Amino acid sequence: MIEETILNYLSDRLNVPVLMELPEVPSEAWPTWPERFVVIERVGLIQADHIKTASFAFQSYSLKSLYEAAALDEEAREAVEDMIQLPMIGSVKLDGSYNHTDTRTKRYRYQSVYDIYYV
Repeated sequence: MIEETILNYLSDRLNVPVLMELPEVPSEAWPTWPERFVVIERVGLIQADHIKTASFAFQSYSLKSLYEAAALDEEAREAVEDMIQLPMIGSVKLDGSYNHTDTRTKRYRYQSVYDIYYV
C-alpha cells in the first residue's frame, strides 16, 4: 500500500511525527499536541495500464508560527521529492504548495499536493 510506503519513508526522513490523521488530544499516545508534525492524506487515485497515480496532500503543522509551518513544509517537500529513489516510484510531481492555516483551530499549516506515479 503506497500510504504505508510514504508514511515509513517520511517518518525516517523527518524529525517530527508523521501521521495519517490528526491525533486525538489528549490521549494516552498524545497527551498534548506535538509542536510540529506532518499529516499525509490521499486525495485521489487513478490507475491505467498497471500504473497508479495517487494525489497526496502533505500538511505541515506548527503550533509556534506560520514561519515554522512553512519551514516544515519545505523539509517535507524535499523528502517527498527524494522518494523518486524508491524502486516502485516512477515520478513525483508537485501540484502546488500554499498556506492552509486551519482557521477553525488556529493551527498554522502549510499544504503541498503531489501526484505520485507508482507501480
